[in-house]
Amino acid sequence: MGGTWEDLVGSALLGTERRRPAGVVGDAQEAAVGLLDAAAVGVVRRRAGLRPGTAGPRPKAVAADPRPRLPDAARRRLESMLTGGGRSRQNAAPNLLELLPQWLATARTRGYAAPPALLPALLDIARARTDLRADALAFAGPRALWLAELNPEWRFALRAGGGAVGAGTAVADSAARAQLWEEGLFAERVALLTRLRQADPAGALALLAATWRGERAEDRLMFMDALRTGLSAADEPFLEAALTDRSRNVRATAAELLSALPASALAGRMAERSRSCVSLAPEGITVEAPYACDAAMERDGVTAKPPNGRGERAWWLGQLVEAAPLATWPERFGGRTPEQIVALPVLDDWQPDLHAAWCRATVRQRDTAWARALLGAPSARGGPVAAIGDPAKLLAILPADERAAWVARFVAAHGLSEAFQMLGVCAVPWSAPLGRAVVDALDIARDGGSYPWSFSGVMGLAERCLDPGCAEQVALLSAAAEESPNGSPGAGAYWSEAFQRLTATLRLRALMAEELLSLQ
Repeated sequence: MGGTWEDLVGSALLGTERRRPAGVVGDAQEAAVGLLDAAAVGVVRRRAGLRPGTAGPRPKAVAADPRPRLPDAARRRLESMLTGGGRSRQNAAPNLLELLPQWLATARTRGYAAPPALLPALLDIARARTDLRADALAFAGPRALWLAELNPEWRFALRAGGGAVGAGTAVADSAARAQLWEEGLFAERVALLTRLRQADPAGALALLAATWRGERAEDRLMFMDALRTGLSAADEPFLEAALTDRSRNVRATAAELLSALPASALAGRMAERSRSCVSLAPEGITVEAPYACDAAMERDGVTAKPPNGRGERAWWLGQLVEAAPLATWPERFGGRTPEQIVALPVLDDWQPDLHAAWCRATVRQRDTAWARALLGAPSARGGPVAAIGDPAKLLAILPADERAAWVARFVAAHGLSEAFQMLGVCAVPWSAPLGRAVVDALDIARDGGSYPWSFSGVMGLAERCLDPGCAEQVALLSAAAEESPNGSPGAGAYWSEAFQRLTATLRLRALMAEELLSLQ
């Protein structure tokens, strides 16, 4: 064969009529045979010409995992979930993969060690689903990190904030911390900064400040975002300096963090601007929105150009009020409580803008008193919370029991069509009153002839969030009911199948919990 291996490959791709390698002769058929013969010789030559590789160092020994092993039944359940446990939503069989997050969280809480044979499958699914990573890596333990050092596809386990071995070690070792900060991958550095902010906020800030000017803009933004953990007044000088950063996004994030510190100088400046725009008259609250966005406002994080369809003055007003401390308003309105302030009329159609800004400020400052005032009574429609469209963010501020009670009353009053996002922020498993309210609302929707697939999202949540003790209550609804005269054809059968699936899933969740409690 006169040609190189690359010549043979090129001829095989293009055909011997268009490209014939050196040394191959004859007509088209003979040339094709000659090409295959040359390829056979070339393969032998390439294989025979390889030198034996040099043996690399043996992998280090894996760290011991002292946690108890899973009960056998739970191990078999995990194996079925990781190796094809999913089911089509077109039948009544539960989808095991949808239950995997809860299973992992429970196994982690109960302190079990993952079976070594299942670690590759567990790492594969954690790589594909970021929502599972924290629990999956904590459950997988040191063996997973050992495997991740050997397989590039699993390197995410070394960089993940919840289980980064480098970050976890470096937090307690100043030399390792400095080395990882200087030499680590970006994700490892973010993980280190986040972990360090939990243990030593001042030390984390000093570490970031030392290299801040040399960081890329996109990296500075992520590092700035990590300062949300452990945010305190000690961070104010650094954040105030960041208001003049080269990156607009970094400036905006710094302003947002400063506005979450009610005693910061920026919060004081925003309060002063807001007071000049909002005041109380005998008829109600009056609003005089800004007529211009000056350089000082822009420096403090106010974006001058509004989005399409939004007026400039309303846009600027919303940003000022959103960044002002909520304590500004009781003082401004004669000592009134948040409930009394929210109940005041707002003149000249400024109410939606003002209430929406108060909602955003409440979420930013995590103020439960204002959250209660803005949410109002669950039985009422509209109100201040209608200004932001979805009360879920305000609900997330409230204690878990109060949150569930509010949503239960809302569902009882208005049904499920507007409740999906609210249900998503309630603690799992749902409280007994909330669970009953959801099941009753589903029953009412069925009796009313509603389309069952319109509630598929709520059904999916119920499978994961209802207390398994509700299984028998749901089972009573799974019997085929008479078709509603005003309903869609065949809806009764679909509802029956949906309730059967929900019943089966709740019973399975109860069984899975028992398996994780069983003795060896």
